[in-house]
Amino acid sequence: MIELQVSGMSCSHCVNAVTKSVQEVDHDATVDVDLSQQKVTVQTSAPVERIASAVEEAGYPVRSSHVM
Repeated sequence: MIELQVSGMSCSHCVNAVTKSVQEVDHDATVDVDLSQQKVTVQTSAPVERIASAVEEAGYPVRSSHVM
């Protein structure tokens, strides 16, 4: 499981964009976005670097990331 602290998320569009970007890397990934905490939790086997990069390419800066 990967946890990312992500800036700039504020609405359902953001949730959809982040979820889609992660699932383009791993279509089986489970994505949970917490807007109030600016946190994205991803259940995936993909490397954290690829997930973080996909979120950033969608336009949402990743402030920190770690594998849980």
